[in-house]
Amino acid sequence: MLHAKPKEDNYVHKGLRKQLIDSLRGKGIKDERVLAAMEAIPRHFFLDTAFERRAYEDKAFPITAGQTISQPYTVAFQTQLLEIKKFDKVLEVGTGSAYQSCVLAELGVSLFTIERQKELYDFTGQFFLLKKYPNIKRFYGDGFEGLPSYAPFDKIIITCGAPFIPPKLIAQLKPGGIMVVPVGEDGKQKMMRIIKYNEGDIGQQEMGDFSFVPMLEGKNNTSR
Repeated sequence: MLHAKPKEDNYVHKGLRKQLIDSLRGKGIKDERVLAAMEAIPRHFFLDTAFERRAYEDKAFPITAGQTISQPYTVAFQTQLLEIKKFDKVLEVGTGSAYQSCVLAELGVSLFTIERQKELYDFTGQFFLLKKYPNIKRFYGDGFEGLPSYAPFDKIIITCGAPFIPPKLIAQLKPGGIMVVPVGEDGKQKMMRIIKYNEGDIGQQEMGDFSFVPMLEGKNNTSR
């Protein structure tokens, strides 16, 4: 899992990161701003030292509380679908390791991120890298409820597999806004891109098959 104290980011890490970014470009990620943001962020900071040598493989890895840090391709793909603009107000459901949070923050958004696992919420609160991003505001709560007192949002990203498209989150999306959410159960989801039109109507685009940990209701205050 991520470390509270700074770790080294040397030329080897940076070279591996560049190779990863080149591979994402080869897999169809076209948004160069997204790729530049990911190249700026040391992914090995988010992993236990046991995984450090493998941090720049295009794979998901386990973190604390039974969760995972998403595969870099998935992070890039979801972020690209959001069509981020600087100063967008973004809601993220599922802070997890905060890797996706940092990618969004690097793109200059105002980010509001929710985590239901108290263990993870507390852990990321001590993560040194987040001090670099004052534009990240963290919340411990139920992602299905969103953050109505901070709504509406320009963009919403859900980083866990939702059994359905949460209606309360649709309500918190601005007209003209975009939500990206993997929908489905049993570790098999369809990535959906939701567009809320100015009239309030909803458009849906199916963007491929993915696998995420499940999105669960309520909050979890237990430690493993």
